[in-house]
Amino acid sequence: MAEQTAPLQRAGEPADGSVITADAKPDAAVVRDALGVGIAVGLSGFAFGVTSAGSGLSLLQTCALSLLVFTGASQFALVGALAAGGNPYTAAAGAFFLGVRNSFYGLRLSQLLALPRAVRPFAAHWVIDETTAVTLPQPTRRAARIGFTVTGLTLYVLWNLTTLVGALGAEALGDTDAWGLDAASPAVFLALLAPMLKTTTQRVTAGLAVVLALGLLPVLPAGVPVLVSALAAPVVLFVMGRGMGPVPKDEKHAKDEKHAKDTKVAKVAKDTKVAKVAKDTRTITSEDDR
Repeated sequence: MAEQTAPLQRAGEPADGSVITADAKPDAAVVRDALGVGIAVGLSGFAFGVTSAGSGLSLLQTCALSLLVFTGASQFALVGALAAGGNPYTAAAGAFFLGVRNSFYGLRLSQLLALPRAVRPFAAHWVIDETTAVTLPQPTRRAARIGFTVTGLTLYVLWNLTTLVGALGAEALGDTDAWGLDAASPAVFLALLAPMLKTTTQRVTAGLAVVLALGLLPVLPAGVPVLVSALAAPVVLFVMGRGMGPVPKDEKHAKDEKHAKDTKVAKVAKDTKVAKVAKDTRTITSEDDR
C-alpha cells in the first residue's frame, strides 16, 4: 500500500495519542470505516472456504489456513495453484512471497501504532492489506489504533466463520468453479489497491504485473506467474531510469555546481578581503613607525 499518513502527533497531543485534537477524526467515524472494511472483506471468507474445499483440502486444513495464515491473497494463491494441479512447493512459494508484503506493512505500522511489546506478536497476525489500508490514513495514533483493532478483530472473526461455512457448504454448491467465487478476494484486494496508485510509476508497475501474470498463465506452472509478476517493479524502474538518460547537468547537479561555484567565489572574496585588511594594517603600522 502506498503511504499516505498524516502526522500522528499534533501540537498538544501526548506521545500515546490519547488527546483528540481539533483536526482529529471522531472515534465513531473510525469505527464505522473499520467495520465497513472488516465486514465486506470478512464475508469473502466464504469464497475461500468453498474454493479450498473444491481444490481437495479437508475441512481441518481449510480452517487451519484461515486461522494460522490469515492473509486472503496468499490463501487463494495456494489453493488456486493446488486446484490447478501445481506443485505443492511452487504453490507454497507463491503464497509465501505474496505474504512477504505484510512484513513491510509491519515496519510502518509498528511506528504508527507503537503498541506495548507484549501485544505486538498478537497484533502482527492482523497485519494485512485491509488493516493497513484503514490504519495508515488516520490522523492520530488513537484513531490508528482503533482502526487497526476494529478492522483486525472484525475481519479475523468473520473470515474464519465464513471459511467454515463455505467449506461445509461446498458440497451443496456443486461445481465451485462455475460460481467464480475464487475471484472475490482478488477483487476486494484490487478495490483497496486502486486508490493507492497515484503516480505514473505505480500505475505502470501494477499494469505490467497484471500483464505478466495473465500472459504467463498458459505457459508456466500454477503459482509461478505470480512470482514472475514481481519483476515488474525493477523493470519499470530500470526503463524509467534509462529513459531519463545521463543527466550530468540536471537540476540537482546544476544546483550542486552553482553552490560549489558560489562557495568558491565567496572564499576568494573572503581571501581578498583578508589580504586587503592585512595590507592596510601593514600600511598603518608603517606610517606609525615613521
